[in-house]
Amino acid sequence: MTKHERLDAALDDRDLESVWFGRPNAFAWLTGASNVVDREAEVGVAAVGYDGDGLEVVTSNIEADRLREEELDAGVSVSSFAWHETSLAAAVADRAPEPAAADFEVPGFESIEPRRVRQPLTDDDVARYRELGRETASALEAVCRELRPGDAETEVASALRVALSARDIEAPVALVGGAERARTYRHYTPTDAELGGYALVSVTAERGGLHASATRTVAFESALADGALADLRDRHEAARAVEVAALGATRDAAERGGTAGDVFDAIRDAYDRAGHPGEWRRHHQGGAAGFAGREWIARPDADHAVTAPMAYAWNPTVAGAKSEDTVVVADGGFEVLTDTGRWPTTEVSAEGVDAAVSRPDVLVVEE
Repeated sequence: MTKHERLDAALDDRDLESVWFGRPNAFAWLTGASNVVDREAEVGVAAVGYDGDGLEVVTSNIEADRLREEELDAGVSVSSFAWHETSLAAAVADRAPEPAAADFEVPGFESIEPRRVRQPLTDDDVARYRELGRETASALEAVCRELRPGDAETEVASALRVALSARDIEAPVALVGGAERARTYRHYTPTDAELGGYALVSVTAERGGLHASATRTVAFESALADGALADLRDRHEAARAVEVAALGATRDAAERGGTAGDVFDAIRDAYDRAGHPGEWRRHHQGGAAGFAGREWIARPDADHAVTAPMAYAWNPTVAGAKSEDTVVVADGGFEVLTDTGRWPTTEVSAEGVDAAVSRPDVLVVEE
């Protein structure tokens, strides 16, 4: 089903004449363009509407020419209003066929939740996602290969953002944890602490509204105490096994109409089998990805529908180890999007999963 067909169904189901999207992720989903100027704003500088016939973008005279000439496809109509005379919401209300719904507050409009219409992914979404995933992983791994024990976490995060920016990719999330802080915190927001014996580097990257997440682990053998590398590898292996179990449960749930809660149950069981019961309580486990870092997060009894084709970013952690990539589940298989083919990997299997999935190893740097 195309995006317009999904919106046609939403119009019919709710007896609406038009639907409007002003939040950046939904705007990007429908247009492939960006309506962002201020990244702290919940609503962008333009809204896009669909009335069953085509798209119309409403924006101020400040933005109209730029959006028309640099962001939007030629077939998209653009209407503008004088920035000093009214607001985006009021301008949309003036132009929209009613009754109408919007994903932001518009006087007299109903509310619509865009996450429901942007799942599952379309073929075009997946094609663009492949490029984003590959380039995200390329930037992440290039930075990780240059790491040294004396590097500060903040320096690594800066290098990662630069590497992504050079590829026209934003980084809403860039986490860098050295050996001490990665063991202490699950969200290792970077500080001026040195990496020490090893590093976890995690990113959620965004381009064109799509989001890709990945984590890589680098160990510095000369800076690790005796037995520390083996311990890190054991915990890393446990996290990978849980991630593969999550992917298997995701595929099964998509095939039989299961929910996020079903996948969560499988994740909890996988932690038990890996010898780390209760670790799931220390950090969320991830969930569906797409036009948000997580379209939803799996929790006990969560009723979000598990769909395919869809991207999933599961991120299990085990006391300073983490396994995370963005994977499309489709046609009963797994396609790892954040993969370059240049990082050491191992085929990992899990109970109840009839296929092994290639997962990143700890990269060991010998000095």
